[in-house]
Amino acid sequence: MFAWFQRLLPERGDFFGMFEAHSATLVGAAQALKQLAEDGTSTQQLLTTIQDHEHQADDIIREVLIAVRKTFLTPFDRGAITALIGSMDDAIDEMLGAARAIDLYGLHQLRPEMKDIVKLICEAAAVTEEAIPLLRDVSSNGAKLHQLTGRLVSLEGEADDVHAAGLKRAFQEVEEIGAMEFSVAREVFKNLERVTDAFEDVANQIDGIVVDHA
Repeated sequence: MFAWFQRLLPERGDFFGMFEAHSATLVGAAQALKQLAEDGTSTQQLLTTIQDHEHQADDIIREVLIAVRKTFLTPFDRGAITALIGSMDDAIDEMLGAARAIDLYGLHQLRPEMKDIVKLICEAAAVTEEAIPLLRDVSSNGAKLHQLTGRLVSLEGEADDVHAAGLKRAFQEVEEIGAMEFSVAREVFKNLERVTDAFEDVANQIDGIVVDHA
């Protein structure tokens, strides 16, 4: 009788698979951003690569939102699912925003601190990709997930410090580089730092799931 009833229920969406596919787009976009940060790199091709990853991520988040509405039994609260995938999508959107700023201003040589933040972004993407599959068994992986989310929060703090130091150095050089270049540096720093802010939000969403389900 119960088996017959189960067959009438909607199938469970593959939320874990979709989370993992989205995390792969984060890594791909971060690696392209890292290439973009290399001196003398042509920005247009790599900007297109990041846009492609962002479009893939958009397709995935649409699948998640559809699955949330259609699925009877979800692995986590529906709000937690949409909040997590939304925060992940914010991270790739911010990466695209940073890449567009670099392309718009024609920066072929990023300041050292900008490159340092890009490295932190790459690590944040890799940490996220490591953490997401562990959600398949939160109760067993709670401690490891907490360790990884702690690292994401730490990376955001490091990016804040690098951002502040880089902006201060740019301001100290304003007479040498000019007000326009300082304004460009400030804008690019802001865009890059917002990426790590987004990854911190991913960490917070994962922590919320761990607290509720571990």
